[in-house]
Amino acid sequence: MAGEVLSQEEVENLLNIMSMSEKKETKPAAAAVSGKSSPILSGVGPLHGVGGGSISSGASWVHQEKIGPVNFKSPERVNREQMKTLQTMHEGFGRKFAAGLSAMLRTVIDVKLTSVDQLAYSEFIFGLDNPTCFNLLRAEPLEGNLILDINPSIIYPMIDRLLGGGREGTLVTRRPLTDIEQRLVLRVTKLFLKELKHAWENVMELDFEVIQTESNPQLIQIVPPNEVVVLLCFEVALTEVRGTINLCIPYNSFERIAGKLNTNAWTTYNKKQATPQSIKRISKSIRNVHVPLKVKLADAKIKMHELLQLRVGDIICTQKNVNTPLLVSVKGIPKYWGHPGTYKGYTAVQIDETIDDPTDIIAQE
Repeated sequence: MAGEVLSQEEVENLLNIMSMSEKKETKPAAAAVSGKSSPILSGVGPLHGVGGGSISSGASWVHQEKIGPVNFKSPERVNREQMKTLQTMHEGFGRKFAAGLSAMLRTVIDVKLTSVDQLAYSEFIFGLDNPTCFNLLRAEPLEGNLILDINPSIIYPMIDRLLGGGREGTLVTRRPLTDIEQRLVLRVTKLFLKELKHAWENVMELDFEVIQTESNPQLIQIVPPNEVVVLLCFEVALTEVRGTINLCIPYNSFERIAGKLNTNAWTTYNKKQATPQSIKRISKSIRNVHVPLKVKLADAKIKMHELLQLRVGDIICTQKNVNTPLLVSVKGIPKYWGHPGTYKGYTAVQIDETIDDPTDIIAQE
């Protein structure tokens, strides 16, 4: 340091140490000291002066460590291992949500996890459309709130399908959802949260609940603008329409359970071959479970004035042949082909064939 000099004894000690280090082919390192205190040196063993005594019993050591760049504007608080675990969990969730949504809307829908990122909350909010379908969630026992955002480009085609719309394209309007539309969207949201709960079962039991729905994302601030959040982005494909669903999880919500997201603490259950004992046990447990079964006889179209003039005894003609197989659905999912008939005085249906891939039947309808 400027204005400070070493004493003659300290200079001699330093020169002696340097000469000893050169003989051992090691690199010496020395740091300046203030006043008459001993210098701070780096090394791997004790330092000794000319007379064999140590320079200072209170000498401290400075170890050179690897220095890397740090972005304080967007710090990474979730490590790569935890991010990989979140990605694996929600990739399986996307496939199950797509299957449930296809059955609900009666059309083929593809849901794909496109990205898992961590960013500041303000960056997430500024990247959303306005208006949008912005849902505030509670996930007990996690602290704080989560956010589920459904893009208008995909939410209006879903509403159109729920209201009986066809395959034609839907004009996306930039306006807030009406009360009736919010009730319809709530069905999609509840399905999303139901499958999300299953996806988190291997980590912990979560109870999701929608506590508020807004159209302007700027009106809700669950964490400070610079707080780190994990953003999971899903791409939803409905016929020729595509949109995104964003799930925002603040870091402070799952900070205390972040250790459970490590690979060595999180286990996945692989599919095992069924054994006779397991088949017997499962069959016994589900034997008395009731499931709704529906048989679709035929479709017919009539005009409104004809519908108003219908009386008891009138006959409605359909274009379906009496020998054409009937579609049998279980919980709304096509499962079998069958023929109608009677059995012991009851109306019945005889199962003729099992449907292996119900998505093709849903697409045709």
